[in-house]
Amino acid sequence: MSKWKHNQSQTNWKIPLIIGITSLLVLMFVIPAMIVIPFKGSESTQASIETENTTASSKQEITALQSPFDVHVLRTAENKVEDIPLEEYVVHVVASEMPADFELEALKAQALAARTYIVRFLLHDSNEDLPGGADVTDTVQHQVYKNTDELRQVWGSDYHWKIEKITEAVKVTQGEIITHGNQPITPAFFSTSNGYTENSEDYWESELPYLRTVESPWDEKISPKFLDQQVFTKADLENKLNISLSQIGEFQLTRTESERVASAKIGDKTFTGRDIREKLNLPSNDFTVTKKNNHYVFTTKGYGHGVGMSQYGANGMAQEGKDYTEIVEHYYQGTQISTLEQATPTLLVKK
Repeated sequence: MSKWKHNQSQTNWKIPLIIGITSLLVLMFVIPAMIVIPFKGSESTQASIETENTTASSKQEITALQSPFDVHVLRTAENKVEDIPLEEYVVHVVASEMPADFELEALKAQALAARTYIVRFLLHDSNEDLPGGADVTDTVQHQVYKNTDELRQVWGSDYHWKIEKITEAVKVTQGEIITHGNQPITPAFFSTSNGYTENSEDYWESELPYLRTVESPWDEKISPKFLDQQVFTKADLENKLNISLSQIGEFQLTRTESERVASAKIGDKTFTGRDIREKLNLPSNDFTVTKKNNHYVFTTKGYGHGVGMSQYGANGMAQEGKDYTEIVEHYYQGTQISTLEQATPTLLVKK
């Protein structure tokens, strides 16, 4: 065979081979890419659709709750009144007042406290001169209330699971309130105890039979707010308490049954523990005072007024397997869980 014919023969069989390999590469890379590319642009659209569906589902869950009346809430930032169905109001109060990552049973107990508060308020205390026919404000003056947009800003991407969890807590307990003698109670609550709750009359004026000192050992174990220290200069204290510390030694403290400060004598002046807490903006009125040079160190235990249900204590109980009825019965002594129909028929008719 001549050299020319030999080369031509090699070329003849190489061409089909090259064509075959090229075709295979096209099948392997180009065609799959063509199939995938059109769908890439729709991923964000699909995610948006899923988010919208989840949002719609969350709204449907909330609006599906059975509310016998609306609560007229003064939105203080906008100075306008919104009419919120009772159970939807409770969802948003719980979301604003208790961390959503708390145990479900603790959230249920908080839901009862929130619902009981507004029901009792509407029955007995809603005579304040609020504009636009409002029942309550959205602040700590009554109960903190944040709407959906505000909760989204606070929670970000965690909004959906948090609102669904809280809605579940409200749904399971809807229509239930805490009563004593078949009347809605004052369901006081606070963040963190010092190991005990406070008798109501040791912080406020009224003695209420269900707001008694009870043990709350869970707070010390799980609350990041259990201990705190604040340092004041001599001049700070003199200014804030309107006293002179020039010839004064240690503070003379007396304590309540729950170990919070009942009174503090400083020279010829005597303050209540609550006075000191509020004037110095302390987390709690369970405090000790030590002096270092011209500085006074206030070490506090707990966070809040200490009366009623400790939120971190409730979460600790839930972590140990207690349900919301046990939590409520522990912190509100001698109470029962009743329905709105049983305890407040006149309110349901009025609203």
